[in-house]
Amino acid sequence: MDGASIIEQLMTTEGRFDPYPLYARAHELGAAAPAGPGAVLVVGHAAANQVLRDPAFALEDTRSLAADHAELLAHPSVELFGRSILQRNAPDHGRVRSLIASAFNARRVASLRPAIEATVERLLDELAERGADGSSVDFMDAFAFRLPVEVICELLGVPAADRHRFRGLASDLTIALELIQDLGELAAADLAAEELSSYFAELTAERLARPTGDLVSDLARIAADSPDRISGEELLSNLALLLVAGFETTTNLIGNGLALLFHHPAAAEGLRTGALDPSLFTDEVLRYDSPVQVTSRISTAPGLTVAGLPAPTGTVLFTMLGAANHDPARYPRPDRFDPTRTDSQPLSFGGGPHFCLGSRLARLEADIAAPALLDRFPRLAPGGVPTRRDRLVLRGYETLPVTVR
Repeated sequence: MDGASIIEQLMTTEGRFDPYPLYARAHELGAAAPAGPGAVLVVGHAAANQVLRDPAFALEDTRSLAADHAELLAHPSVELFGRSILQRNAPDHGRVRSLIASAFNARRVASLRPAIEATVERLLDELAERGADGSSVDFMDAFAFRLPVEVICELLGVPAADRHRFRGLASDLTIALELIQDLGELAAADLAAEELSSYFAELTAERLARPTGDLVSDLARIAADSPDRISGEELLSNLALLLVAGFETTTNLIGNGLALLFHHPAAAEGLRTGALDPSLFTDEVLRYDSPVQVTSRISTAPGLTVAGLPAPTGTVLFTMLGAANHDPARYPRPDRFDPTRTDSQPLSFGGGPHFCLGSRLARLEADIAAPALLDRFPRLAPGGVPTRRDRLVLRGYETLPVTVR
């Protein structure tokens, strides 16, 4: 198989369900391999890290889309992400990111620990009640979604009464981040983008009239007073991004972690007794079954190379984070789940200027959730056959039935 055929196979249902055998085939081609005209498949850890950190490998932003794929900008979902820091290059990226970053600094995130612990305990109480009769409970719906959505909504200032709406909207909106083959697939994403934009337009107007000291209030005031720092459209797009990104990947991280614990009872016992450092477990989940599998960049300068492979200006680099996390040149026995690894540097949160703002928060939630779950329910067990979401870029479970006994 060459790079192009590996990408083609990854976009099938079978490839999305289990991409790791295809990643292993890709590693046989080298750290980077041609993937058709004007495209490169990047699977090596060092090579992917280079692409993520070098600003000469840029995101495909609205400017490049307008030049090469203008039809995509007719879709509200593509426009929404294009106005957000997720798909902005310098200088716009840094201008807006700097306004948001303080909400996710190390001190602010650490201060959230008591609130996260209290939310975990409340959700575990509800999980115990729902499963008290021995019936199966969907862990994704009852816990893995609700914990991060409540945390990010508290941080933003989204009312509790609205939070139940967002799982379906996020699932639909993030279709726009997948490698799609038919623009018709964006219909649900476009509707979600319009609904989220409308929701945040109403919420920011309300917070301007009656500020409450939350992030929405702060950003709404900045947009009103200094539109050169963040425009109204940028505000709505980035609030939608923060909401969706704030729980979508963390939901998958928590769900993927529990599924792995069911297959590795020694790790579960270690977390329950305190013998296993929760942060090492989280790192290994991120490495072994990353919630984010793929990102892409475009080369913007002449003379660029990746792992010795030329990447002329305009080359698209499919950067496979899931494959890089399984690079045998970086990790001994990469296909073995080993939560005692101490040298793990998963690329699941990206790298360089676009390193995920919420990475500390996601790690903290996962570090708290797993031991608390196992301590409360020492006989936690699978309660049925789980179902995976049919996605490649964002990897996680749709349902994960459990019994709490």
